[in-house]
Amino acid sequence: MLPALWVAKTGLAAQDTNLTTISNNLANVSTTGFKRDRAEFQDLLYQIKRQPGAQSTQDSELPSGLQVGTGVRIVGTQKNFSAGSLQTTDQPLDMAINGRGFFQIMQPDGTTAYSRDGTFHLDSNGQIVTASGFALQTVIVVPADAQTFTVGQDGTVSVTIAGNPAAQVIGNVQTADFINPAGLQSQGGNLFLETASSGAPQIGTPGLNGFGTTMQSTLETSNVSTVEEMVNMITTQRAYEMNSKVISTADQMLSFVTQNL
Repeated sequence: MLPALWVAKTGLAAQDTNLTTISNNLANVSTTGFKRDRAEFQDLLYQIKRQPGAQSTQDSELPSGLQVGTGVRIVGTQKNFSAGSLQTTDQPLDMAINGRGFFQIMQPDGTTAYSRDGTFHLDSNGQIVTASGFALQTVIVVPADAQTFTVGQDGTVSVTIAGNPAAQVIGNVQTADFINPAGLQSQGGNLFLETASSGAPQIGTPGLNGFGTTMQSTLETSNVSTVEEMVNMITTQRAYEMNSKVISTADQMLSFVTQNL
């Protein structure tokens, strides 16, 4: 059997995974706080038929040797945590982080997840929660008689109550950052989980020590570039077609051999 068939098969599988990654990016072009993925390729083991540097004679050596590759595979996907555009909204509960950092979200099992999605709401108790009903780790409850709701750039949350014009601080939004954000595990629901690769979260006050500031009535859009993804999709399509052509050519070669022997 021609090795080219199996090599081309790995190319088809890798390009199929790459296209899946691209399609996921395009599907989430409108997802708040979404970070695009990039598939990473790696060549497979080589068959060393003539070792580079081996002695060809007593006084000379092979300059390059003979090494035959066996294909390609996808070894990982890299999250691109570059910031998306900031879009102003009319919702006072909408927040965005202008710079580094993640919102800390308390999950039902008590663990903490991290998110760049600042689309927040109030539940029946006046507590600030995500669209999925998960509360901020820093529990903030807005009084029922609050007239205004303000979030400062340092995460300070204050309200004014009817009959009292003085602002009252009801909590502080603290954000988390990681040495290697790309090492976070994507959970879905716009949430990330800490891993050994990401490192432990560093908790801080927005606007201090390199942490981004919090922006009220603002949302961070997806950082997916539709033009770039379309170009990547065309490149992937052409690579898939070329690998398919290799399989077709190898099949014709085998057919010629079987018909003439």
